[in-house]
Amino acid sequence: MTETYRAWRVEREGEPGFGALRELPLAPLRLAGGVLVQGAFAGVNFKDALSAAGRGKIVRTFPCTLGIEMVGTVEASDDPAFAPGDAVIVHGFGLAAERDGGFAEFLQAPADRVVKLPDGLSPIEAATIGVAGYTAALAIDAMQVNGWTPQAGPVAVNGATGGVASLGIDMLAGLGAEVHALTRQPDDGWLRSLGAAAVAAPLAVGERPLERAAWSGALDSLGGPALDALLRTMLPDGVVAAFGNASGNGLPTSVLPFILRGVRLIGINANSPLPLRRRIWPRLGADLRPRHAALVGQTLPMAELPRAFEALLEGRGRGRFVVDLRA
Repeated sequence: MTETYRAWRVEREGEPGFGALRELPLAPLRLAGGVLVQGAFAGVNFKDALSAAGRGKIVRTFPCTLGIEMVGTVEASDDPAFAPGDAVIVHGFGLAAERDGGFAEFLQAPADRVVKLPDGLSPIEAATIGVAGYTAALAIDAMQVNGWTPQAGPVAVNGATGGVASLGIDMLAGLGAEVHALTRQPDDGWLRSLGAAAVAAPLAVGERPLERAAWSGALDSLGGPALDALLRTMLPDGVVAAFGNASGNGLPTSVLPFILRGVRLIGINANSPLPLRRRIWPRLGADLRPRHAALVGQTLPMAELPRAFEALLEGRGRGRFVVDLRA
């Protein structure tokens, strides 16, 4: 095994630019115990771009390797649940905030924060899905737990070109739902290729607390007025899963969608406990497996991470950037 490894690193708070690719000694990771993972791929998230730009005060321990997720293989483990060569996924649990993250050739993690790659997924597919697809799957699972079915009526997806939303469109369509993608981006056919039955501009509603009912379910990555518009246009007993705030943290709404139509608003937190991860990831290799992951992912080497950061911060990202940690 090599004595050093490469990692995308920020050295101090307020560091200008987006960090840098650095060479680090491997010995401290070997000595730390737990599971030593050799990285293969890692998805790039908006949170990673914020950390790289020094915005949002996400990183709390400096210096820090960025990247809130990784897919790789076990190099060594002091836990019998994992053997060398096992393909695994690590995400959340303080990665790239309180401890070094996944934009690296090697990562050390406690065994209770590692999930085995489920049957039905390759490493590149798992990385393309990543935290974004896991969040979408959590949202759809929560909708189903709260009574939604694909046969209940059309489903709306706000912020449709984003990573979570685009993967969610693919999953919902795969379940047989009629999916309406709502986006300000020009329609070039990409969203329809993922399974959207229709592509439209974000909802424009009037001043009434309840508008014409249209949706049995909805995925919302925007928050703010866009989420309010969804709530006002839900069918009776409709379910909205909210996981983002790209349009704002506020929610200017009323209680009427909830008490007159029985609408359910479900919050989704992707940094979920391990038992839930072990239930949802197998679904991502089975009934919720995206059919068009290759259309969603754009692969790049670690040296090109600033390009991904810039695109995400400027709202130019479509789908998912995936880093090949070996390139």
